[in-house]
Amino acid sequence: MTAGRRSLDAAGGGRLANARTVSNLNSDILATAATIQRRAAYFARNNAHVTAAVNALVTNIVGPGIKPSSQHPDPKTREALHALWARWTDQCDVDGFGDFYAMQALMVRQMVEAGESFARFVTTGPGDWLEVPFQIQVIHPAQVPLETLSALVDNRIRGGIEFDAAGRRIAYHVLPARPDDPMTPLAGLWNPVPIAAADMVHLFNPMEPGQLRGLSWLAPVLLAVHEIDQLQDAALVRAKLANLLCAALVDPSGDAGDLQGEVDGGVLDIGLEPGTILPLKPGTSLEFFDPKESRHYSAFVKSHLQAIAAGLGVPYELLTGDLSGVNYSSIRAGLVEFRKRLEHWQHNVLVYRLCRPVWDRFIRTALLSGLIDFRAYEANPAAFHRVEWLPPKPVWVDPKKDAEAEILMVNAGFKSRAQVVTGLGYDPEQVDAEIAADTARAKRLGLNIGISHSGGPPLDAAPTIAEDADA
Repeated sequence: MTAGRRSLDAAGGGRLANARTVSNLNSDILATAATIQRRAAYFARNNAHVTAAVNALVTNIVGPGIKPSSQHPDPKTREALHALWARWTDQCDVDGFGDFYAMQALMVRQMVEAGESFARFVTTGPGDWLEVPFQIQVIHPAQVPLETLSALVDNRIRGGIEFDAAGRRIAYHVLPARPDDPMTPLAGLWNPVPIAAADMVHLFNPMEPGQLRGLSWLAPVLLAVHEIDQLQDAALVRAKLANLLCAALVDPSGDAGDLQGEVDGGVLDIGLEPGTILPLKPGTSLEFFDPKESRHYSAFVKSHLQAIAAGLGVPYELLTGDLSGVNYSSIRAGLVEFRKRLEHWQHNVLVYRLCRPVWDRFIRTALLSGLIDFRAYEANPAAFHRVEWLPPKPVWVDPKKDAEAEILMVNAGFKSRAQVVTGLGYDPEQVDAEIAADTARAKRLGLNIGISHSGGPPLDAAPTIAEDADA
């Protein structure tokens, strides 16, 4: 290789010399995120495909909710914690719009549209009559101004977030209301108030180390969405024009004045009926407009919709609702990859950044309120905080085949039955208790319903791996 010559074409000149580059993601977000958020919100409310994509992401990431399963070793303690949590979830929303799982959906929707969502932990007083005096308030990203920047004596504020000398987030500077709230005329004059980072949840999917704020998930596709809107508007105008009988009267002599009709703004409106014959003078003619439909319209729209689906990480079929040309193998392959992305978003973003901090605060507040025995907690505090979060069950493409595959895995010893139940979004202990209760009730009533499963292969099940090998 010649000394001094670049061996990486991507850094060379030529046609790539004018290619765009990204210098600093934080600078770009602080400068443009607010504009992108407003545009994303517009398309999420006015474009059918974007609305479908956002709904698909929310329903698949959250669904009915990502629910906790305490891993405390004592069964009675686990049962008590689950019962206390179930009562608290119905009271946890400061605004009273839903339970904790509805708040999960709201925050994920906000994260998809705006790139981030915030929530604040609120400790309530005795007058609120809450069993666990702890609630959550969802905060709009606009209430944490991007432009809040300053250098303090020991700390610094960037993008509305205060950092200590070690670079740890210690506070968020939050406005009491949205600055553009028309119901609060003086909201734009208020100054942000610092709230301890321990009392805040900042939900976003980071793209690089040190990222301060989130970027809308719609950012990579907004241009394509806008172009499709323009193309569809043009196609609609073309279709409307094609349904109109429009013509130009060619009159070289200028004396073709015998046509009867109404003149509006220099346009002659002639009523035509089937069988109408128009008398024209010699030399005059009518040239009818015939707008041609683009032959590439459908292919262009489909390619753009495929790019939008890829940019948002959702299957094309969920974006468009178009299942034509889909077969079992193709839809299964697409859903398998989609589920991998869902698992990443569920466990690495939603569980880590929202669910775990909420459970920890819930346990501590219940402890301080006397709802958890202090001596038991002091003996093993980690046991109370140890929890497994169960995402919603995935919808099987072929339930019979998928169930048979799970049975094979359990019978071969490759996975436990508890793993199968957990993968379906259920608590294994709760499922076992329900099965035991159903069995006892059926036995007491003398019912013979279905076939009980005691751990061995059920009747008419798929053969085990050993049986299949013998065959």
